[in-house]
Amino acid sequence: MCGIAGIVNFDGLDDRAAAGRMIAAQRHRGPDALRTGSDGVAGLGHARLSIIDLAGGQQPLGSVDRRWWITFNGELFNYRELREELEALGRRFATSSDTEVIVNAYCEWGERCLDRFNGDWAFAIWDTVQRELFLARDRVGVRPLYYTWAEKKFLFASEIKGLLAHGGVEARVNLAALHDIFTLWAPTPPETVFEGIFEIPPAHWMRVSPRGVHVQRYWDIPFADESIVDRSRADDARWLEAMLQEATRLRLRADVPVGAYVSGGLDSAVVAALARRATTGELRTFSISFADPEFDESRWQADVVQSLGCRHETVRCEARDIARVFSQVVRHAERPILRTAPAPMYLLAERVRQAGLKVVLTGEGADEVCGGYDIFKETKVRSFWARQPESPLRARLLARLYPYQPRLQRQSDAYLQAFFQLGTDSSDPFFSHRPRWSLGERLLRVFSPDVRAAWANDNVIERLASRLPSSFRGLSPLHRAQYLETTHLLPGYILSSQGDRMAMAHGVEGRFPFLDVHLLEAAAAWPARWKLSGLNEKSLLKEVARQLAPASVVERPKQPYRAPDGAVFFAKDLDAETRDTIDHLLSPGQLESTGLFHAPAVERLVTKFRRGATTSVADQMALVGVLSTQSLVEQFCASTPRASCSASPFDCSSHPQLEPVREY
Repeated sequence: MCGIAGIVNFDGLDDRAAAGRMIAAQRHRGPDALRTGSDGVAGLGHARLSIIDLAGGQQPLGSVDRRWWITFNGELFNYRELREELEALGRRFATSSDTEVIVNAYCEWGERCLDRFNGDWAFAIWDTVQRELFLARDRVGVRPLYYTWAEKKFLFASEIKGLLAHGGVEARVNLAALHDIFTLWAPTPPETVFEGIFEIPPAHWMRVSPRGVHVQRYWDIPFADESIVDRSRADDARWLEAMLQEATRLRLRADVPVGAYVSGGLDSAVVAALARRATTGELRTFSISFADPEFDESRWQADVVQSLGCRHETVRCEARDIARVFSQVVRHAERPILRTAPAPMYLLAERVRQAGLKVVLTGEGADEVCGGYDIFKETKVRSFWARQPESPLRARLLARLYPYQPRLQRQSDAYLQAFFQLGTDSSDPFFSHRPRWSLGERLLRVFSPDVRAAWANDNVIERLASRLPSSFRGLSPLHRAQYLETTHLLPGYILSSQGDRMAMAHGVEGRFPFLDVHLLEAAAAWPARWKLSGLNEKSLLKEVARQLAPASVVERPKQPYRAPDGAVFFAKDLDAETRDTIDHLLSPGQLESTGLFHAPAVERLVTKFRRGATTSVADQMALVGVLSTQSLVEQFCASTPRASCSASPFDCSSHPQLEPVREY
């Protein structure tokens, strides 16, 4: 796991100093080495987190004949098997790294090499002969990759901070992407929250040359027609366990120790157990605990740790801790966030790094792949209820889905009907997500009249729909919901705001066995009942988990990872600096200066929190969204582009000297 950056200038004007600034701005992603290289047209930079081939895997790395050069962020887990295949085809290697396997695979198969890769990646390969840049991002968007143009130069980087460090890129808020975030929780690729800065969408590659720019999707989730599925549940349960074991084994490949997160839930317990089974030495595990019992899962974490006999550490997260690190969380997320959940993940990764580890396995992806989210059950109940909308008993089923939200249990049937969008047509292809998106739309009231006017003709859902494949509408209701979660929320929020960005803020790489490509593709063909049996989520996975995890964890009701939200910013024990920062960002003067929010509406919201009044989910999300947006604008957009870059805590002068620029 690393940080990458580069500049291509087909006019042949070398920009080596800018390439150095761009990679130095991402030093937190790769604190072990900073290097750049240039041939006068393209400059590549790399900030290395050394995990595989510690001595020989330095980048940018060239092919043996020095024609192709790569800068790579991620891991290719099946690199050993691919290397054997490439060597049999006559390809030569000078290192033991997975990076060189990618270069040779591209030389041999071109962009079709991506079909053979099992891993998480964002990389760029420069062809010095054809003067052509090839960029690619992994199938589900684990690793980030951004790009823009500045003064006719093409720029790319793992993080937006890298692009801004160039000096010719300005950070201006993209109102359309902001609309996406406050409605859908994440921007719709390729847009980002900054105008003119884009991301390569998951499962896409891009080619940049003097002949133009071409972007293409190379993979999609192969959901099957459930009506033709005829297979054995017992066989698939055995297959699932074997595939998860193999996916975990591959993700233990490293020349450094690998640890695991234990959340207290089923998914991380299964991954940790499989890692323990495949590890001969000590397995180190890490957890988050909360003072508030509504969010704390310590009891189940302890059961998992006891069953594994691993060496365990827990990060105790208080409200004041979340508020204290929130500005840094926003800086690394590089987008507004609507929940504080990334903050404890930031603190957990900090502890992992302090403990001397660079790699952790986690359970992300299991809910998307195996059918675990409450939104899947909710969709099923809403469809059932819609057939008899007058039934009070069916209405109460929805309240029972969320035992961890006691406020919902006290609501009237009329409230539940409105909240869960009972009137929505169940044949609507977006039926599963309408209540969530409707909740997001309620947050828009905190924006200024000018911003809301700018959104008058902006249909967020139509924009998302335009990015979906034509086959989407033909999927089953569960598969449509899974597709939206896996292709939008997973890369746009969970793997970015909570995953890669919080871990890599401290130079920690997360690995996700449930997102193994073979598992993704096979699980897409399971019958719906193997994912959601009645209202029993992850039905097939639970069957496997009974041999791996404590019964208390397997049988516990589903509880998603959450953290205390808006109230943390008004805790009585905040330190003075944190309190002053929050007061400043939410002050009427600063709100007016930013120009995005309606100061009186925000002031009413803040007053409610300060008084300790009961707040809704929408209030919580609105407060966090306002505060994170204000923080983002102040950190990235408050000054002119060059002044903003020079004021950055990632200024080159604070880092070790880059290695001398190497000529390709």
